[in-house]
Amino acid sequence: MLTAREEESKVFRMILGFALLFVFTDVTAEFGTTPNLKQIVTGRCFEYVALANLNLRYNCEKIWQEFEKAVVRRSPCDVRVKDYQKMFQVITQTLPCGKLLFWSKTRELMHSYVAVTGSFWTLEDTLLGFMFNDLIWCGQQDRERGFDYQSCPKWSTCLNHPVYSLWKQASQNFAMAACGNITVLLNGSIHHAFNKKSFQQDEMRFSAVFSQARYPTPTCSITKVLR
Repeated sequence: MLTAREEESKVFRMILGFALLFVFTDVTAEFGTTPNLKQIVTGRCFEYVALANLNLRYNCEKIWQEFEKAVVRRSPCDVRVKDYQKMFQVITQTLPCGKLLFWSKTRELMHSYVAVTGSFWTLEDTLLGFMFNDLIWCGQQDRERGFDYQSCPKWSTCLNHPVYSLWKQASQNFAMAACGNITVLLNGSIHHAFNKKSFQQDEMRFSAVFSQARYPTPTCSITKVLR
């Protein structure tokens, strides 16, 4: 019989696994730092805080400064999670209880689902997720050269990749913020909708989405998703 603390820890590891699954299953080849990175990141920040009426809570220039300090003048394979610590301190956000949505291999449908229901939050709906979504960055060790706009390593080539490290911490923070009911959206039309080795498992509410053009591979009675 697990204690309440052990149950809570188990559920957290389960949720964190889904958050990390979202990040690491969408890894693609990297190029150089996204052009006009500062303008894009700060512009998104100003847009987000204005639309959400959060002007008094966040300083977009300060967020950028802490982000830049964490990345530039470092090897592109030597940006650790803790290097982003100060940036995360100035971008903390309270998320709604019972409305967090975790997903894997259902990105397009997830966006449509969230748009229609209007009642769920994904990592991309947070301020940090909105600011850095689909962007690439890496620095150069040379003090005067800043970001590398020519070439950044793939995520798989180094453990302390600057993009990997940021999303790893962002995913952990998102999972830690989960409370009440959580929703998980999986692709039910593929054989490996869920990797049972990715994290500890527990009982949770989830939605498996099936393609009308394909026979639904997992079902609620036999699927490995529920095992």
